[in-house]
Amino acid sequence: MNSLDWVVLIAYFGVMVAIGVWSHKRVDNVSDFFTAGGKMPWWLSGISHHMSGYSAVMFTGYAGIAYTYGVTSFVTWSFPIALGIAIGARLFAPRINRLRSRLHVASPLEYLKNRYNLKTQQALAWSGMLLKIVDVAAKWAAIATLLSVFTGVSLNQGILITGVITAVYCTIGGLWADALTELGQFIIQLLAGISMFVAVVVELGDKHIGFFDAWSRPELQGHDKPLVGQYGAVFLIAFLFIKLFEYNGGMLNQAQRYMATSSGHEAKRSAYLSAALWLVWPVVLFFPMWMSPLLVQAQKPDGSDSYGLMTEQLLPHGLLGLVIVGFFSHTMAMCSSDANAIAAVFTRDVAPALSRRARQWNSRTGLIAARLTTVIFLALSMAVATQVNSPTFKDIITVVIKWVAGLMGPIAIPMMLGLLRQFRRSGPTAALTSWGMGLLAFWLVNYPISWNVEGGVPLQYQVSIPLAVSLVLYILIGYIKPEDTPERDAIIARINSDDDGTAAATIPAPSDATDDVTAARTKN
Repeated sequence: MNSLDWVVLIAYFGVMVAIGVWSHKRVDNVSDFFTAGGKMPWWLSGISHHMSGYSAVMFTGYAGIAYTYGVTSFVTWSFPIALGIAIGARLFAPRINRLRSRLHVASPLEYLKNRYNLKTQQALAWSGMLLKIVDVAAKWAAIATLLSVFTGVSLNQGILITGVITAVYCTIGGLWADALTELGQFIIQLLAGISMFVAVVVELGDKHIGFFDAWSRPELQGHDKPLVGQYGAVFLIAFLFIKLFEYNGGMLNQAQRYMATSSGHEAKRSAYLSAALWLVWPVVLFFPMWMSPLLVQAQKPDGSDSYGLMTEQLLPHGLLGLVIVGFFSHTMAMCSSDANAIAAVFTRDVAPALSRRARQWNSRTGLIAARLTTVIFLALSMAVATQVNSPTFKDIITVVIKWVAGLMGPIAIPMMLGLLRQFRRSGPTAALTSWGMGLLAFWLVNYPISWNVEGGVPLQYQVSIPLAVSLVLYILIGYIKPEDTPERDAIIARINSDDDGTAAATIPAPSDATDDVTAARTKN
């Protein structure tokens, strides 16, 4: 990097902070901070939903997969995400929006204390928060890894720089700041991605390598196969189910994008836009990664530095700074949205259960608590990020694929399936059992069993078995021990009705479970 690249990078940080300051004027209460008051346009929600699913892990971990295996990086990652979101556009998006408009909640988990009970809500809230800390920590480590390639700053310095900038704009501006910065980040990503695509095409042309000729080169032997190695058919099917739950709200931050629109219909449109972007745009981003073995020699065994090395080699200064800004935009988009989601979970779900005073917060106090929680979450994730490459977590892609994908299912299944009328018989017993046994299955498969299997348990089973255990138990126990009640049926009916209004709902202060059940039975 030279001075021109630094100017681009610093200007980007300045714009992000400015957006946060501007968004601050639109945030008057927790409804604005967590769900944009239900006033976000569907197209902005869709772009924000799309961007909040990216991070610099794509340019490190998945770049390594593309460098090593080729097109399977798209087939087993962005394609199942696109398909999962498209399915969820009808199945989940409208229902999640109605959590805000009908039940008047600000957190995706807030309805669970009435749908199941307080114990179930707290189990999912605490485990979801802890998993998100690890997930976001991997994202900080990924962007810091890239930053070290270009600038030479240490991992910890890179984590601190990105974390502090993100904390400033998302803490003061809430979900509005997240969405607006993600719109700007999408434009930056568009320019940076196209620049890199063109640079690789030109470089291949200079080497007299055509697109179709490239796949016959020895460096890309087998890279045109959609499923290869540990990324086989079982992994693809498992990943599709995981992403169906994760990207439609199971990891909380995407659920907020659906809640932020004015109606269920608008949430559905938002989801379809996000799905279309996931199907088309990653191809442009992945193409340079697929060609990278022809252009660079990765220094790391997993190839995670290949994209960074290729960027340094091919792009002139100025454009190099733009692509680096693109790396930051991905990570900051996801991390800021995660921080906002976890702040919602803590202030709306956890704090009221721990403290009677929290149940009596007024609008101003609740907003202060939300901002303070956001800062604390970011600080904790940054601290964990310094340990991502330790023996406990191993490399970045291990954290993202094995830990996040493997643990997400047991947390998301009770939350997501609890929205659907077909699973109304599944109550607290089904939810807690599926959650607990899913987490136990993850630990058994990844550690004791894997230690005693030569070569370890294959990755596709590490991530799929916990989800399968949770899914089967949730459905089975619902039939063996049905726990549907008139109160729970009333909540499900409100979520599943197609009569959507467009008025934004005002979100009240957190209340106890008794008050919520009464409200659910009496409100229209």
